[in-house]
Amino acid sequence: MTTTRHSRRLSPLDQLLARADNALRTLTPGATRGERANPADAARSDSTPADAHQARHIAGLMRINHTGEVCAQALYQGQASTAALPHVRRAMEEAAREEEDHLAWCEERIRELGSEPSVLNPAFYALSFSIGALAGMAGDRWSLGFVSETERQVVRHLDAHLMQVPLEDERTRAILEQMREDELKHAVTAEQAGGAALPTPIRRLMALVSKVMTFSTYRI
Repeated sequence: MTTTRHSRRLSPLDQLLARADNALRTLTPGATRGERANPADAARSDSTPADAHQARHIAGLMRINHTGEVCAQALYQGQASTAALPHVRRAMEEAAREEEDHLAWCEERIRELGSEPSVLNPAFYALSFSIGALAGMAGDRWSLGFVSETERQVVRHLDAHLMQVPLEDERTRAILEQMREDELKHAVTAEQAGGAALPTPIRRLMALVSKVMTFSTYRI
């Protein structure tokens, strides 16, 4: 037997409140809870680096990844707010929910390493939401293309971080490896849904913004 599910259409006010709720949960420490178990739970509990300098470096890398997930939440919410087609809007909102797992895992690992998320997160959230909304206004093909390019840049980031995390730090590696798998899936899904390849200048600008975020959040 086939069951059809009907979802209530949200009013503009409901949508605004939902976006505000997402922003508050994303930016409030400890407010986001992942639906999936943290992949680090299957790793050795004593795999935290003993060397203080190395622990600070890995905490900095995870702070970058945490801010990246903050930006991902904002991007998807911004795109969902301006997407023309309902199924694209739903896809953006579903992707944002999946990214909440990454947000929670990164924050948990940062605190295990004795550090804190970046204080710059609110500014990057606001910037990313605006960029996402503009991408959505450009049209759904471009919006999906933006998702694909963003996720592929994130995959390259994660590859670089995995090269810097020692093999014995199983907890950090488990999180980054699962994140890489999920981000690549999001990129492929966006491409298959009809995402357009972005022009080279746009891709380079995205990479530049990513470098600014990486440089600043590693330290602050």
